[in-house]
Amino acid sequence: MSKRILQVIPSLDQAGAEKQLCLLARGLRGRGFDVHVCALTRSGPRARELREAGVPLTVIGKRWKVDPQTFWRLRRLIASLKPDVVHTWMLAANAYGILAGLGCGVGVRIASQRCVDPWKSGLQLAADRYLARRADRIAVNSEAVRQFYVRHGLPPEKIEVIPNAVAPAELSPVNRPQLLEELGLPSGARLIGLVGRLWAQKRVKDAIWAADLLKVIRDDVYLLIVGDGPLRDPLLRFRDQVHIRDKVRFLGQRTDLDRLMPHFDLLFSTSAYEGQSNAILEAMAAGVPVVATDIPGTRDLVLDGTTGYLAPVGDRARFARYANTLLDDAERAQRMGAAGRERAVREFSVERMIERYMAIFANPFDSSKS
Repeated sequence: MSKRILQVIPSLDQAGAEKQLCLLARGLRGRGFDVHVCALTRSGPRARELREAGVPLTVIGKRWKVDPQTFWRLRRLIASLKPDVVHTWMLAANAYGILAGLGCGVGVRIASQRCVDPWKSGLQLAADRYLARRADRIAVNSEAVRQFYVRHGLPPEKIEVIPNAVAPAELSPVNRPQLLEELGLPSGARLIGLVGRLWAQKRVKDAIWAADLLKVIRDDVYLLIVGDGPLRDPLLRFRDQVHIRDKVRFLGQRTDLDRLMPHFDLLFSTSAYEGQSNAILEAMAAGVPVVATDIPGTRDLVLDGTTGYLAPVGDRARFARYANTLLDDAERAQRMGAAGRERAVREFSVERMIERYMAIFANPFDSSKS
């Protein structure tokens, strides 16, 4: 009989943790596991990937931050499914899933932490410590995340670093002239992409500022911002205040990043902190060089001077200078992009991620690698 695994996550929005869950759930099902997914709050765009892979999805419908009904509905689901493993993703899912799994006597309970989280309150970090004592293992996606949570009191012997994964990039279904026409851009446009949620962590204003600096020295660069979030309107106002509306395009939330990414000349990642950026991994897989902030987590992905460049957080001039270097030197950009693609295939394959999760599902009490 195949092992039954229940994955619990707050939602199936178009975001990094949700993408990694889908990659894992589909891969485990392909290897014969009986995989179920539970979204606590709502479904979302990622649900289609699960349906296409034949992975059952249950949406609980959580309405409040502390929602006893959600706990009891999840507990009933676990009692009905009788999973061998409950694997939870992020704080809310950790809280409801680990405790419900414990109450139902589930033999293996795996929690997850996905990001360096300086925004967390003392109460939230205390909850993380409480839940860690009731989980068998804690999966994190980078050494930076491991160090952050060890500093805040989580037991290091329970933490397993399993990096994010990225599927091999496919050819874009549109060619570059078609994409430029679709976006209303001139034929000689050079494209810088930025992909992510529009909120304070991502420091998108720095990318707009760097684009403004580039506009002073060249007229062919366009910054394409893919994503949405609470800072969209303030960022639009800032763009217009610095008179760079013609060079910065907000494309909104997209489900067709595979069409866009291969045509970027480079990717900006201006974040103040990360766990491990899916956008950077996808750029690497597509052979796109990256200019990113020199922060823990990102250093695990971008090899400075080899697959892209790292710049201090907030150094807009450095971002502009590195971008200009790559745009002026096609051979260097191609070499860095190829090195990134090779690294993505070698170090961050979906198969490698699945095997590492399978190992802790099979033997969660072996902490010899932690």
